[in-house]
Amino acid sequence: MSVVAVIPARYASTRFPGKPLAMIGEKPMIRWVYERVQRASRVDRVIVATDDERILEAVRAFGGEAVMTSGEHPSGTDRIAEAALGLDAEIIVNVQGDEPLIRGDVIDACIRPLQEGAQEPVVTPCVRIRSLQDLRNPDVVKVVKSPAGRALYFSRFPIPFDRGRKIDEDCLSELSFWKHLGLYAYRRDFLLQYSRMAPSPLEKREKLEQLRILENGYTIRVEETDYDSVGVDSPEDLEKIRDLFYEKVKEKPTPEDTIKELKALRNNLTLQDLSVKEMIAKRRK
Repeated sequence: MSVVAVIPARYASTRFPGKPLAMIGEKPMIRWVYERVQRASRVDRVIVATDDERILEAVRAFGGEAVMTSGEHPSGTDRIAEAALGLDAEIIVNVQGDEPLIRGDVIDACIRPLQEGAQEPVVTPCVRIRSLQDLRNPDVVKVVKSPAGRALYFSRFPIPFDRGRKIDEDCLSELSFWKHLGLYAYRRDFLLQYSRMAPSPLEKREKLEQLRILENGYTIRVEETDYDSVGVDSPEDLEKIRDLFYEKVKEKPTPEDTIKELKALRNNLTLQDLSVKEMIAKRRK
């Protein structure tokens, strides 16, 4: 099954305008995300879907692939669905453009069930919550899942709620709470169908669009991971990322990473000849 990872990237963020182009070291954030996604062994192609020429040009400048989409989309999912209309792939992966530390193995873990015939049309990851701050934070989305690994519900509230217990450190050590990570692998046909569904009542109350899937009777598979997302929602988050970044990205690229990068450069050579030549020149210095 062919797999395309699509990274939605908009410029006009309310809290952080121009976020995809914010610099981390010598690269814009969107490039870090793009190159991290390329490390996923099950991804055949990576595309940035944007509504802004500045982001489009920045991606193409480093040899990446980008497409323009409408500026009227209410969510990143809708932007990805528009990009998917022109893609010949069975699986579409939605990778957030503000996750510069995303790991390739987490992406692969979400793709694998679909390639192996999972009944669920969507797969998403989760990680164990280990701090009271995260458990109580409404910006940290929680998921409750069945023993079979299917999502039962997503909420900003600490779930499952134990009526007879106080939410404290003992509670965290004795009970399992799961943080949902905003990465999704979809069967392409379902993604297009999902984008045409009207927003659902629970989705509007919780401000969580994945609830639209559950309310319409579909299932979501949840894969456990040890990766805890480090997203960038504000300039303050960016500073934290810059502090964390070098210690988390010190690992050297594997030979497989190098081969994928060279293939990406070759595939973009005709369109981005000048940009690629500049990159090669820099590498030789």
